[in-house]
Parts: sequence; structure tokens; C-alpha cells
Amino acid sequence: MSPTPDLATAYVDPDDLNNNSSSNPSFDSVLAARLSRRSVLLGSVGTAASAVFGSLAASAAVAAPHEKLLGFREVVKSLADSVIVPAGYSASVLYALGDPLTASTPAYKNDGTDSDYEHRAGDHHDGMEWFGLDNRGRPSPSANQRGLLAINHEATTDEKLSSFFLHANGGTSSLPRPASEVDKELAIHGVAVVEVQRKGASWGYLKDSAFNRRLTPLTEIEIAGPARGSPLLVTKFSPGGTKTRGTLNNCGTGKTPWGTFLTGEENWAGYFTRPKGDDAAREGGKSVTALVRYGRAEGASSRHGWESAGKDDRFARWINAKTGSSADGSDDYRNELNGMGYIVELDAYDQTRSAKKRTGLGRFAHESAAFGKPVAGQPLAVYQGDDSRNEYIYKWVSAARWDAADANPADRLATGDKYLDQGTLYVARFNADGSGQWLELATGNPAIAAFSKYPFADQADIAVNTRLAGDAVGATKMDRPEWCSVNPANGEIYYALTNNSNRRVEPSGPSQLAPDSANPRAYSDIRGTATVQTGNPNGHILRMKEGAAGSAATHFSWDVYLFGAEASAAPGSVNLSKLTGEQDFSSPDGLAFSHSTGICWIQTDDSAYTDVTNCMMLAGLPGQVGDGRKLTLSYPKADGGALAVDTYIGKAPTPDKLKRFLVGPVGCEITGLAETPDGKTLFVNIQHPGETTAQAHIGDPAKYTSQWPANVGYGAGKRPRSATIAITKNDGGRIGS
Repeated sequence: MSPTPDLATAYVDPDDLNNNSSSNPSFDSVLAARLSRRSVLLGSVGTAASAVFGSLAASAAVAAPHEKLLGFREVVKSLADSVIVPAGYSASVLYALGDPLTASTPAYKNDGTDSDYEHRAGDHHDGMEWFGLDNRGRPSPSANQRGLLAINHEATTDEKLSSFFLHANGGTSSLPRPASEVDKELAIHGVAVVEVQRKGASWGYLKDSAFNRRLTPLTEIEIAGPARGSPLLVTKFSPGGTKTRGTLNNCGTGKTPWGTFLTGEENWAGYFTRPKGDDAAREGGKSVTALVRYGRAEGASSRHGWESAGKDDRFARWINAKTGSSADGSDDYRNELNGMGYIVELDAYDQTRSAKKRTGLGRFAHESAAFGKPVAGQPLAVYQGDDSRNEYIYKWVSAARWDAADANPADRLATGDKYLDQGTLYVARFNADGSGQWLELATGNPAIAAFSKYPFADQADIAVNTRLAGDAVGATKMDRPEWCSVNPANGEIYYALTNNSNRRVEPSGPSQLAPDSANPRAYSDIRGTATVQTGNPNGHILRMKEGAAGSAATHFSWDVYLFGAEASAAPGSVNLSKLTGEQDFSSPDGLAFSHSTGICWIQTDDSAYTDVTNCMMLAGLPGQVGDGRKLTLSYPKADGGALAVDTYIGKAPTPDKLKRFLVGPVGCEITGLAETPDGKTLFVNIQHPGETTAQAHIGDPAKYTSQWPANVGYGAGKRPRSATIAITKNDGGRIGS
């Protein structure tokens, strides 16, 4: 990001923030490691980019008589401004930024003059889930031709304050921001529910469907779980602490066994400003400790400057400061930040019901929420990650035991109350011998009761300040836990650990960590001809196997399924999974298993490898925890000594077990995945194509780094748009075969 000299603090990409200065080691025994410089990787791509530039559809292939998973020919790496899928597959744009969601909303002009975004598709399409409808419009878990997509609209493309593709002249990049611009930017965040339908071979969305709706940062949402009514949630808007406005920076998703949508609030903290002088106004104490731990130190500026647009309450709420005289915060928004950072539950089928923030699952930079395999008579487990450098992995275990009758309840959100409001929250500690423990986050845990840095008042305090509770019990700091998913074949849990620029052989300062067994690499990566990226630039995918108690287990075993790397990187220290040019990837982010095929879909959000290829999606057929080997990485130190890092690597993937399936347009992230129950349509999101465009070039489309999807004939104008695509196989088979 460009510097912002007129702001108190320059804006930093929220995914690159580190707010964990706790003394928790990255393992019980921190193991040192040496830096290893990968070999130069510019000339070893091996295949040319696929020549699919003007169309989303690849050439057809003859249908195989018998289905073979991963039977498609892998897609080559590409820098083209196009979505590329394998031969025999087609991809079409379904739903893009600005598309109208009511019959009366005008068509999207895509020139910066559009308005009424509360009734349009939002921006930065992210996680999503499928909710089937039968031919009479009733909920149907088996429907394949008609359904609802619940889609996160995470954020918006900005260089400095303004979401410049939304505004005619690029918008205002200084304070104060005009209210008209801020209102647009507020409305393109949140969640959408949109009806889609297949007619013949084509998918389309229904702009006049009664099911269509939007949730934005201004939508009223109920607080549920242990923090409901807590003094920490008291605001001018909700003096009783039982509700808040909106959901924000929604990233990963989940689908409950009773048929509701879960959306995770990720990088929400950066939308709030906290002016200098607020520490003194609060008279120091616990609230300041908590604010700093969540990235809002005194003087922190906001991402978009929404608070500057006027005195109206919809703008004032973004000032996270004690400005009133009340003792409890009922006359200002000193506690407003505490209303963000949760898993939010929504009934996609029922517009009459308010969404609920499930505070029991903890407050942090949420990604997805993945349920373990439901077993009648056993508690439910929900797995989660905190996507920031050096943060933690979590699990929620319901107090209620699963009743199979709840799979089709009369009241879906009441069923959510049953399983998501009472239970136990745990955080993970990974050990160097391939084992691990789930550590309980409760006031009865002696480590929490004795935590002097932040004395917890009650369970509501733990729910709101979950990161501090993780610090208290000594959880393992991880390399940015992104999406997680559960393998339907065996119940093992997979976590994408996208990267971590703060891994160092010999750390200096509280934000840097030595590599450890579960995060074992620290090396230098050469991007282009000169840019050196340090730490763990390419990320890895970790997997866990619960102990004998299943969802309620407090012990697990683990290994690393895949290490991201370029194929020609050093095999002994970087390309530990022995990836080939048909499989190599960097920065895994989205991660989801198909319940139809069992394929593990891996999506990237990368900047380390984008000199060679745009972001991509791969298909994998993983084995199980323990199917590989133990490896000891021996790294010299500057003083001449050497220490060892033991890690556990899954079986190296053969070409028929891991293949590249899709490459996206320029500047995009590949994210979000939903499928029809028969596995024959896959929905994927293309987020922020062209985000590397300079705001100064808004008036010259020739200088946009992407013009997708307009360049394949979708919609008006040439400004790039985030969008959902539908992927089908030309022979009618399942996706990934």
C-alpha cells in the first residue's frame, strides 16, 4: 500500500498485521532453523500458458466411459487475464459486483455512477455455501437445479481510503470523505443471498427472486451466546448489549448440519479509528490492553476513513473511543469494536429472521467454520482459525449432543441456539513429537485464572477477548491459519496456513518467531529477479486427527499434508512435498472438501509466485495423518552452531493425487467454493481482479491490470469486477473427474 501521510498511522494490509506480542513460544521448545535460499526459479516453468484468452470455456473432450477422479489434464500456469479450466470443462460468469438483486434496480453501468448498492451484488466475493430449493421453492438438501448461494462480500479494492472502482473519478483519497462515497462503500460489504437456477446447460441468477437479500455493516444483528448482555457489548446503539449493527469483512464460511449459513468476520478491526488521547480517557486498564491485542492501539487510523463522513450515527460508530461521560459506554462507541469478530449464523431461506453472532465460538479474525462429522449422541465440533500472523487454531465443542432429528428442524436458528450458544472453546498447542492438545478456554482453567496481564471477569470476557485467553494458556503461534475443512472420508481436519513473513532463523523482536515443527520453514524466496521474500512465503497445509474421543477429544496427532513451493525450489528445505511443475503452488488460502467426490480443493491468495502465474485452484486426493515420514531439518546458526527442527510430512503427492485445475485472471484471489449435491456444478469466486491497478489510472481502461469479466463479454464497462463463476463438465460428469 502507498503511504498515507495525512493519516495518523499508515494503512497496512490487515493480513500482514501481527498483534500477538505474548511470550507464547511457537512450540514448547523453540527450535532454531537456518535460512535457505531457493534456487532461481524464473526459467523452470516447463509449460507455456494455456491459450484461453477470449473465452471462459475450454475445448470439449470426449467423455470417458468410466469416471476417474483427477482424470482431467492439469491446467498450466498462466499470466493471462482469463479464467482457465481443463479441457472438457466450461466456466461461465454467474453473479458479479453491482448486479441488481431486485426487479426495480437498474442494470449495472460499471462506470462509477451506480448507486443503490444495498440492492446489488457486493464486492470482493469470498466464501459461499449452497442451499437447495425444490421446484416449488422449498428447502431441499438434494436439489441440484435450483438453489440459493449465500455469499460473503469481504472488502473492496482500495489504494488509499477510497474504493476507487466504485466512484466515477476514483473517489476521495483524503479526509474528510464524502458521505455519498462512504454510503456506497458500506453497502458493498457484508453478505448476499441470491437465487440461482440451471436451465439446460446454463446457470443464471434470478434478479427478481423473493429470496434475494443483502446484509451490510448497517443491518441489525442479534448478539447470542455467553457475551449477550455483557457490559463489554454496551453501546449507544444497544445499551443492553444484546444487538449490534452489521457484519463486516466476511471471509470464510460454514454450513451447519441443520442447514444454516455461517460467515466469519475477519479483518474488521482496521475499519475503526482510535484517536490519540483515548488511553487517558479510558484511564488505562483492561480495555486498553484488549484494544492493543486486537490491533487498535491509540492513534490507529481506519482503512477507509468512514468516520469522517459526518456526524450521523452511521459514521460516528467507527470512532472506537470514549467520547461520552457515561460509566458504561451507553452514550458512545467505545465498545463498538467488541461487536465485531464473530461467527455469524444466518438462515438463508428465511428473510424474516435476524442473523445472530455466536459469541461462544470466540472473537478473532475468523475464516471458515468447519463442522466435524456429526455422530448421533456425541457433541458437535466446529474448527476455526485466526488469520493473522502468529495467531491460533480453535475448536468449539457443543454442550448438547447431536440429535439426528435436528438435521431437518422446524426452527433452524433455534437449533443454532442449542448447539452454538452453550459449549466449550479450546485452542490448540502443537508438540514437536507430532502430538497436540486442545486447551480449554474457561475461567476454571488455572492458567486463565492466574493471567495477570488481563484478569478475566467471566466467560463473556473470554468470548470477547479470546486472543488474550489463548495467550494465557500457551497456545501455539501459527503461520496465519486460513480456511479449514474436514475430510468426509475420515474426519481429519485440514488447515491452510497461508504464509508468515515473520519466521526467522534467529528472531529479533516480539513479532518474529523461529520455525517449529508445525511451522518448520524459514527461508528466502526470490520473486522476479531481485525481490527477496523472507519467512515462510509459500505457506503449507496442516492436518489433524482427533484422539479416541472424537469431537470431544482433548488430544490429537498431526502432520503437514503439503508444503507450498515452486517445483525447482530446494528439495531438502523448501520443496519438501516434492511438487512438480503441474502441482506447485504458493499461499494456500481457501480450502474445502467436496462431499460428492471427496476431492480437497485448494485455492491460493498469493503474491510470492505471481511473477510466474496468477492465483489458482488445485484438486487433491489426500491420504491420512501419518502416511508420510518424519524429517529433521538441520539449520546452521550465525554463531556456527546448529539446531534441528523435527517435522512430519505427508506422503508426497503423485500426479494422479494432486493437479492444478484452474488459473484465474490478473490480480485476483481464487476463493469460495460451493457445489450442487450431485457434484456436477462447482461455484467458485474470483475476488479483486485488477487490484494492482493504480487509482491514478481510473480514467484509462487501457492501464487497468485486468478488465475481467468484461473482456469475456459479461456486463458493461471495463472496470474489473469480483464475480462468482459456475463450472460444469461438458460430458455432464462430476467436477474433478
